[in-house]
Amino acid sequence: MRNNRASAFFNRKSYLIAAVIMVVAAFGMTGVYYTQQEKKQEEELAREQKEQIQQAKAEDAAREKAKEEAAKEAAEKREAAKEKEEKEKEEQQETEAVSGIIPPEEDDFMDEPAVVAETQAPAEPEYHFDAAADLNWPLQGNVVLNYSMDQTVYFATLDQYKYNPAVIIQADVNTPVKAVAAGKVTSVETNAETGTTMTVDMGDGYSAIYGQLKESPKNQGDYVEAGETLGYVSEPTKYYSVEGANLYFELQKDGSSVNPMEYLQ
Repeated sequence: MRNNRASAFFNRKSYLIAAVIMVVAAFGMTGVYYTQQEKKQEEELAREQKEQIQQAKAEDAAREKAKEEAAKEAAEKREAAKEKEEKEKEEQQETEAVSGIIPPEEDDFMDEPAVVAETQAPAEPEYHFDAAADLNWPLQGNVVLNYSMDQTVYFATLDQYKYNPAVIIQADVNTPVKAVAAGKVTSVETNAETGTTMTVDMGDGYSAIYGQLKESPKNQGDYVEAGETLGYVSEPTKYYSVEGANLYFELQKDGSSVNPMEYLQ
């Protein structure tokens, strides 16, 4: 009986010792595993640092090489420019030596005053407007709207009464428009009411204004003679669609409109 108890005690003790040994072995193996992992990480870190150092050295070497090449190229360019300059200088000296400089012979012409040819601009023609003489009509046609600056007249297209500083002469499209007197074209403008409009300075403060033109052969600054074609009657603007194709003719004295019917024959 006593022997059985002793045997059971020793068996239990053996199990405990075996368990303790296994636990110690497990901890030992775990420690070995983590130690190997740390060593592996240290080796990888060391390898990465080594690769970074090698890459940095390679980049420094490449920059240094590029710097040396740039300096060499700049030196070659300076040398080439210097050689070119010296060559051009030598060629110039050779040219001067071959051609030489021939001194001018003494002559009395140097003592004579220089004759300078003067080019005079052609004189502009002067125009004088004869208010007592009758003007030729710019074209033949019926007057559909008379000059009226003392009272308003009815404009059919606009359906309103307004003052009229000109005479509106009815004419077919493409009818030639003639200059009523000689003068100088001072402006060729386009506006919504009278379309292409030409102003001719006839002298002594008088100007003639021709509106509703097209295909004018004259430009600003041109001179015109009495009876010369200034253009052709154009299609009417929207301000005269009811009145139809026409010539807008205005006569001014010192910038103010006057009645053209008192001057036209």
